[in-house]
Amino acid sequence: MPDACTLPTVDQPVRVAEFDQFFAGSVRTTHRPAATRLDLHLSPGSETAGRDLASRESSCCSFFTFGFDTTDAGPVMEVGVPATYVAVLDAFAARVEAAIGGERR
Repeated sequence: MPDACTLPTVDQPVRVAEFDQFFAGSVRTTHRPAATRLDLHLSPGSETAGRDLASRESSCCSFFTFGFDTTDAGPVMEVGVPATYVAVLDAFAARVEAAIGGERR
């Protein structure tokens, strides 16, 4: 599998909008434990939507890895990239921060 995004250009704005909507409605806080990982702390009941988006994104952008965990505070979506894609994760994190009104920890 190539280390690039294979989502057709025409579909990319739709996917970005889906993520923006997910971020705004489902992400409560973020945490960046490493340059290559971003944790999204989700609202209860939003893990299914997160898993759906993560699955679809993984199928076209193989450099992303997504994991899910459950903590006492609720579900966590873990987003990871190889070191060569830190700038992509930075942009992803900036979109999350914009959608939730700035980074909250």
